Amino acid sequence: MELLTQFITTAMAAMFVENAIFSRALGTSVAFYASRNTGNMVGLGLGILYVTTVSSFITYWIDLLLYEQSWYWIVMPLIYAVIISIVYTGSLLLIWRFFPNLFKKIKKYVHLSVFNAAVLGALFLNETYHASLAGYMGFGIGLAVGFMIAVFFLHIANDRLNSPLVPAAFRGMPVMMVFIGILSLAFYALTGYNTSA
Repeated sequence: MELLTQFITTAMAAMFVENAIFSRALGTSVAFYASRNTGNMVGLGLGILYVTTVSSFITYWIDLLLYEQSWYWIVMPLIYAVIISIVYTGSLLLIWRFFPNLFKKIKKYVHLSVFNAAVLGALFLNETYHASLAGYMGFGIGLAVGFMIAVFFLHIANDRLNSPLVPAAFRGMPVMMVFIGILSLAFYALTGYNTSA
């Protein structure tokens, strides 16, 4: 029961308090692309969910084995990149071999959902904040779900922010960055930050 509580607590914190886009700005460019249509949003969200979950599981065991080594901090980014690459290549080969129709549907989402800052950031934040497998898995899943929530907010705002009422100089990336900044402040309030000393 304690592991389930830790898993749920960590997942909820990753979704809202440590949201990849609104608190860390991880994967923002992918989020802009995904927010343009619903198909991209679902495909990229599911891809990130899969990769962060599997990679978090693998990195927990690698971190457990190598954490005490003095050289581990130097090679840790390379190890995480290799793990993500192995998950990417292995999954694509299996899907291509056994599910060719599915492969045709997902091949345009796969590279964007795997190789972005949100996935690598999830692994680094996992290593920094969580000591158990439940924490790693909860944070990996929560970060991906939080990414999908953020992309959903961007998708809803996309039409309004790119309307003719917005000056042409601000349409697109500038107004989306302002919108993300405002939502980031709202999400930051969830942490209970106090300005008094």
